[in-house]
Amino acid sequence: MPPAGASRGPRWSWSWGLFRSELVTVFRRWRTLALFLVLAGVPLLVGIAVKIETRDGGSAGRGDGNGPAFIEQVSNNGLFLTFAALAATLPFFLPMAVGVVAGDAVAGEAGGGTLRYLLVAPAGRTRLLLVKYASVLVFCVAATLVVAVSGLAVGFALFPVGDVTTLSGTTIGLSQGMLRALLIALLVAASLVGIAALGLFVSTLTDSGIGAMATTVGLLITVQIVDTIPQLHAVQPYLFPHYWLSFADVLRAPVQWDGIVRNLGLQALYAAVFGSAAWSRFTTRDVTA
Repeated sequence: MPPAGASRGPRWSWSWGLFRSELVTVFRRWRTLALFLVLAGVPLLVGIAVKIETRDGGSAGRGDGNGPAFIEQVSNNGLFLTFAALAATLPFFLPMAVGVVAGDAVAGEAGGGTLRYLLVAPAGRTRLLLVKYASVLVFCVAATLVVAVSGLAVGFALFPVGDVTTLSGTTIGLSQGMLRALLIALLVAASLVGIAALGLFVSTLTDSGIGAMATTVGLLITVQIVDTIPQLHAVQPYLFPHYWLSFADVLRAPVQWDGIVRNLGLQALYAAVFGSAAWSRFTTRDVTA
């Protein structure tokens, strides 16, 4: 009788090979490169706009740390362009990009006729779905880093850089500010886990990649609108974008973790619910006909 783990070796090896192949496929698509180009362009546009306003006599006040209010501090410290760019792209551009990639993950394969061949391999449907989701999560991190690195490069090129004044009024060194910028980027990437799972679930419902992408982005817009209606305040804390901008609390002294923990917990809940729904749908759906 072979060792207990012997039969698992080839399958896991195939899964790892499939994961690498999936990453290559996702990141070599022209659509993905175009999304990265758009995301990298947002900090550049914001930086140029702030530079022009400052040159024309505009002043840089102190924002409250919510969303684009970071822009008011960019002219004093270029590092804040990274925070401003992440805050500007998180409500729509970043989740839209993730929705496009997640929506196409399964539906694109089904529509192209390649899904049935993938299912012939020994990894099985569960592992194939996990590989698809893992590749989307890697894209979440990559897309966030594109925005952060672009913001950092443009901020350092156009504005003075030095010690960082936190939203609490205290001052921290540039190196610590850079570490907090990295932490913020990781938190933003983690904030996309829920929309990634939602997009993957939608992708298992149809053979149309474009339809899945459009549906995911449409749901994103709908939830964003619901999150802004005062009369619906009772349900808003349960919507996946509600705590997205809680990453601003990293720039307080001390760091306030309540909103961040709520956001991470909510993303984990959405990932569990829609990930389970995607698995249930994908493992019972007839995709080989």
